Amino acid sequence: MTDESDANYRVTANELRQFIERFERLEAEKKDIADQQKEVMSEAKSRGYDTKVIRKVIALRKRDKDDIAEEEAVLEMYKEALGM
Repeated sequence: MTDESDANYRVTANELRQFIERFERLEAEKKDIADQQKEVMSEAKSRGYDTKVIRKVIALRKRDKDDIAEEEAVLEMYKEALGM
């Protein structure tokens, strides 16, 4: 191997290491955030809130209002068809 290819390899290895370390830091941050979210839900549950419903409300808040209205209309139609 020439000195130039050794230098290129070192640069590539250093860059690769940086990408991997950045990703690992993000993974650790993601775990910390997930732990914090669990704590929030645990606190809500201890205060008497239904966490399953809270999660549904959170999911609904992410969606488009028209999409939600359409889905609810279809759901009502299906329920009526089944006599529910």
